[in-house]
Parts: sequence; structure tokens; C-alpha cells
Amino acid sequence: MGSSEMGKDSNFTDEERKSEMDIIEKNENSNKKTRRRKRSSIFPRFACMRLDDEVSVVETPSGECSFDVEASQNGHAPPPPHLVVMVNGLIGSADDWKYAAKQFVKAYSRDVIVHCSDSNCSTLTFDGVDIMGTRLAEEVLSVIKQHPHLQKISFVCHSLGGLVSRYAIAKLYEQGSARRACGEEMECSLNGSTNLCVEEVSKRKIAGLEPMNFITCATPHLGCRGHKQAPAFCGLYTLEKVASSSSWLLGRSGRHLFLKDCDEGKPPLLLRMASDSEDLPFISALQSFKRRVAYANTSFDYLVGWSTSSLRRRNELSKCRNLKKGDKYPHIVNVDEATSVSNQEETPTEAKINGRKSNEMEEAMIRGLTKLSWERVDVSFKGSKQRYFAHTTIQVTNYCFNSDGADVIQHMIDNFAV
Repeated sequence: MGSSEMGKDSNFTDEERKSEMDIIEKNENSNKKTRRRKRSSIFPRFACMRLDDEVSVVETPSGECSFDVEASQNGHAPPPPHLVVMVNGLIGSADDWKYAAKQFVKAYSRDVIVHCSDSNCSTLTFDGVDIMGTRLAEEVLSVIKQHPHLQKISFVCHSLGGLVSRYAIAKLYEQGSARRACGEEMECSLNGSTNLCVEEVSKRKIAGLEPMNFITCATPHLGCRGHKQAPAFCGLYTLEKVASSSSWLLGRSGRHLFLKDCDEGKPPLLLRMASDSEDLPFISALQSFKRRVAYANTSFDYLVGWSTSSLRRRNELSKCRNLKKGDKYPHIVNVDEATSVSNQEETPTEAKINGRKSNEMEEAMIRGLTKLSWERVDVSFKGSKQRYFAHTTIQVTNYCFNSDGADVIQHMIDNFAV
């Protein structure tokens, strides 16, 4: 009887030991998690190590250096119908949009395929807005041929890429017409008989697709000539004059940006692009998009000024000085919703700008471009350690160094018209 009791006691002790070991193990695990949390607060993880496995993203080469980004298709899901073309700026490449492209695809995995353009990379960006725009147009047509299922198209552009894209869409612009019934309730009498009203409807396409979003960030829409449009020159007339005379260092693109070109006696290209010219329907192509959005750095962008990137006159910027940051998008300080098209004064013609002074050309471009409605989004990295790289941070060129711009990309995504 004593031996049996001892057996019971030993069994009871083993069970106790197991439960005690379980408790100790749980405590150790919780202590490890606590220590990890403390360490992470002291030594935050590098942003470039962040992983998001919710959506599997696939990169497919689409040219020499360009690539398409789309979600991996499971089963027999239909291919995405919306092409988003991302265009780099001066001395940029397709890789500059890699982070943003993946975020777009993760957000709209069934809707979009993103093409990161590379027809104008590195030193090719010195060739001029017109040559680059033609190359981009040809690249877009090539991509569309590879994806015959596409129905819609959008452009997301950085810096000089915004001007190149404005030229490209004018090359790709198509306008047809179609006849449709006004509706069953609307009837009219024609030649004594009652027929459904029929109206002529304009069908505007970009490369045969429905244009949706045209988004630019830190794009010098008004050029970089004088009037603090390039903040690196500190608004000093002497420095601006030297920069303008040295525009040839950036090739034909430099001449276009500083409004120094006068091909065949014509006005500067950027001035011509503020209206429908004899060459191309620049404004009609822009107008065909459902949305036009201009993201602009309010400060610390030493290459592209707030005025030229937000399509505002300098005296209009003072109204936006007292800006406040929000919680969801901490670096977006102001959003001007798109307003209805207003009847502005006639854009000055070539004959009215004989002197071609900077302020006259600037005013002409503003009047021409703002005949269309624009959403303006002002961005400020004031207080950020990355503020001195605002020009690339707004695009998140490299997530490790430009991670503060992630909320700007998220704002693009959240307001994107699919």
C-alpha cells in the first residue's frame, strides 16, 4: 500500500512539473516579446525591410529596363482592365516608381496593371520634351499591344515626366463621335413622327483607351525660368539669369524647361503646350481625363518651386501658408478640390508675346492650363529628417531614404479613379 501511494505521489509530481514548465515557458515567451517591443522602440526596423504578403506582386520585364507590375492571378480571374503608366523625371529610371507601383497593385490587385516606363531614362532625359514624349507614346502603344484586354489608362508622373506625359497624351489622343439615344422619357418630333432624341457624343480616347487619372508630382508645369520657379537659385535674379544661360547643360530638355527654345520661330514648347496648337491637341488630350491632379512640395524642393508644380500664381500661394497636417496623411497639408471650368480671359497668342518676358509667358501658361479643373494637393516635409530630399521623397524614389513620402502615395491610391 505504501508503494502504491508513493507511485501516486510521483505521478502527481510529474504532472505538477509539466504544468510548472508550461507556465515558465509562457512567461519566457511573453518576456521575449516584451524585450522585442522595447528593442524595436529603441532601434526601429529599417523601412526597406518591411514586408507585406497580403497580395503577391509579380514584376515582368516589358522592355530593356522597363517592367510591368501586377498581382499574381489565381485560377481564371480576368486580367486587370486598367493600365497605369508611371513616368520618371530627369536622370531617372523605371526603378524610381517601384515602391509606388507595388502599392497600387496591392490596393487594386484585380483592377490595375502598372507599367513603369523606361523609354526615357538616365541621359536620354536630356533629349527634349518633344522627343521624349514621342518615345513615351510609342512605348505606351507597345504595352497596349501586349495587353489587348485593357480598357482604361492613367498616368502617374514625377518632375519632368509630367511634361513628357502631357506631350505623349497629345500624340495618343483620339477623338471620335457616336450617336446615342437621350432616353426613353425624352422624345421629340421629327418630320411629324415621334422618335427617340439622338445626340452626338464625343468619344475621347488615349491610345484607344478611356482616360481616367492624370497625376503629376513636383512637375514644373510653368517651366523653371526665373521668378523663384527653381528654389535652388534663392530667387536671386543674377543666379536665375546664369542658370537660364547655362540651360544647354541639360540638352534640349534644359532649353525647354527654361523657355529658351524657339524652333522655326515658334514660341517656346511649354507655352505651346498650354493650348491646342497646330501641331498637337495638348489641352484637349488633358481635358479627356476624368481627373487631373497636381501634387506639389510647399518647401524644401530645391529643383521645382511650389508655384510651377501647383499651377498657381505666387500671390495665390500666400492663401495656403497657414497649413495644418492631418493624421491619416501627415505630410499632406492642403487639398484644393477640382472646381468647375471657369471662363477665363483668352490665352495670349504669339503676337501678344513679342517680348516673350518670363512673367508674360508664365501668365499665359497658367491661363491656358487652368481652363481645365485641377485637384491641387500641397505636401510639406517640414520637420522631417528627409525634408532636404523633398523632390524625391514626394515620389518615394527609394523607400529606405524617402519613406516619409509613403502617405503621399497612399493619398494617390485612396483617391484614384479606377
